[in-house]
Amino acid sequence: MVKKELRGFLEFIRSKGVVGLAIGIIIGMVVTATVQSLVGDIINPLLGLLVSADTLQGATVMVGDAELRWGNFLATLIDLVLIAGVVYFGVKWLRLDKIDAKDE
Repeated sequence: MVKKELRGFLEFIRSKGVVGLAIGIIIGMVVTATVQSLVGDIINPLLGLLVSADTLQGATVMVGDAELRWGNFLATLIDLVLIAGVVYFGVKWLRLDKIDAKDE
C-alpha cells in the first residue's frame, strides 16, 4: 500500500513539473539577489553622484512637510526592468518557452 502511494506521489511530482518549478523559483531568487546587488552596490552609488546623494536611493525632494523619496522609487524601477529583462531574455535564449509546448 505504501509503495503504491509513493509511486503515485512520485508520478504526480513528475507530471506536474514540481521539480522544474522549484528549480525556477531558486534560480529566480538568485537572479533577483544578483540584480539587486548590481543596482544597489554599483548603479545606485554612481547615479547618486549625479544627484548629489550618497546613493540614488538617498535622493529626495521636499514638498511642504512631505519627503518624496524619488530616488528609492527610481532604484526599485531599475530593479524591476533589469530583473524582467534577465528573465525574458534568459527564457528566450535557453528556449525554455518551448518546454511546455504541446506537440501538434
